[in-house]
Amino acid sequence: MTESVIVVSDLTKQFNGFSAVDHVTFDVRKGEIFGFLGPNGAGKSTTIRMLCTLSRPSGGSAKVAGFDVVKEDSKVREHIGLVSEKLIMYNDLTARENLRLFGELYDIPKAVLKQRIEDLLKFVRMEKWADARIATFSTGMKQRINVIRALVNQPEILFLDEPTLGLDPQSSVEIRELIRRINAEHETTMILTTHIMVEADQLCDRIGIIDRGKIVALDTPANLKKVVSGTDATVLEFEIPNLGPTLMAALGSVPCVTSTLQEDETHVKVRAEGDGCFDAVIDGIRRNGGKVTGVRNLEPSLEDVFLHVTGREVREQVSDKVPMARRGPGGHGMRRGNERVRR
Repeated sequence: MTESVIVVSDLTKQFNGFSAVDHVTFDVRKGEIFGFLGPNGAGKSTTIRMLCTLSRPSGGSAKVAGFDVVKEDSKVREHIGLVSEKLIMYNDLTARENLRLFGELYDIPKAVLKQRIEDLLKFVRMEKWADARIATFSTGMKQRINVIRALVNQPEILFLDEPTLGLDPQSSVEIRELIRRINAEHETTMILTTHIMVEADQLCDRIGIIDRGKIVALDTPANLKKVVSGTDATVLEFEIPNLGPTLMAALGSVPCVTSTLQEDETHVKVRAEGDGCFDAVIDGIRRNGGKVTGVRNLEPSLEDVFLHVTGREVREQVSDKVPMARRGPGGHGMRRGNERVRR
C-alpha cells in the first residue's frame, strides 16, 4: 500500500467561535493528486494554510512529509511548495530574477540554482521570455512562472490553491496540463483546491468534497459519481429511427435493463446494471430489428455528486445571508450538456 505523505486527524480552525474547518480527517498518498472540491468559504484554503504552516490549527493534528505542522513547522516548509490564488511575484523583476530571488531564500548554491532555473524555464517553455519583466506578461504566462517558482526548492509536496482562478480557457488548459506533467515527470504529490468541476474531474486521483468546514465525501471521481446512481448503473441514450412500441417492450425485457424512457419518436433512455450491460442492450435492440444511429453515455457529473451530498449549488461565492434551498429527494440528476435529465 502506498505510504501517506500527509496525515490529518480532527483538524480544526476557529475564528471567534466560528468553525471554518470542523474536525477534518483525511490522508494524501505519495504521488497522487488530491483535490478539495467546494465553494469559496467552505474551508478549502483555510485547510491548505494550516498544512503549509501559514495558520496555526485550533485543534487536531496534521503531519506533512512526516513532520508536525505545529511542532516542526520549519521542517515542513523545507518539503513543500505553494501556488496560492494570488500571484507571488515582483512585476518590476524579470522571470529569471524572480526565480533567483525565491531560490536564494532556500540557500540553494548559486551554480545549482542557476541550472535549476534554466531547467524550470524550459519545462514551461518560457526560456525565450526569461529576461522579460513580469509586468509585460499575460496572466497565463505569469501563472506559469508562479507555478515553477514553487518548484525552485524541488518540493516533495506541492499545494495548489485555485491555480486557474481568473485565467481564460486557453490558459486554464495550459496550467492543467502543466500540473499533470509535474506530477507525472517529477512524481510530485499535489493537493489541489478548486471549485471548478471539470478541473477536479480531469486532474484528481481522489477528491474530498468539503462543505461548511466538513468533508462530506471522499473517494475517486468515478466512485463519487456512483453515489448519485447508487449502483454501477449505466444510463444510455439511443437514437433509433425505427423506435416503436414493440422495440420499447423488447428493451424492457432485457435482463440487465432496470428502466426505459422514450423521450421522443427516435430517442430512448435506458438504465442498465451489471458487467456487459452495454453489449446486452445493443444485442436486444438489434435482435428486435432496431437500427442504432447514435448512442450517448449519460454519466453523472461531479456537480451532480455535490448536489447529492450537500443539497446546494457549487458557487464561486457563498454567504450565510443568502438562503440556499435544499433539494428534496430526486432533486439531483444526470447532466447532458446544459440540461438536467431527471431519473
